[in-house]
Amino acid sequence: MLELARQQPGYLGVESARGDDRLGITVSYWASLEAIHAWRARAERLLTREQGRAKWYSRYALRVCRVERAWGFEADQA
Repeated sequence: MLELARQQPGYLGVESARGDDRLGITVSYWASLEAIHAWRARAERLLTREQGRAKWYSRYALRVCRVERAWGFEADQA
């Protein structure tokens, strides 16, 4: 799925984290709502979603959010 997303117009990136309990979160970033809608309509993604529901996921949640500002901090690792 990630490789398909990377090829999609409007894709900006992804961040993902998983705990030892397998609980995780994946955030994908897109240039616009139109790009999100185009990704959601892609046939390969729809097929993979159905396989995921049948084989791996008993539930998941999807949220569409707008990032208004972002900043961070990283201490020197030296």
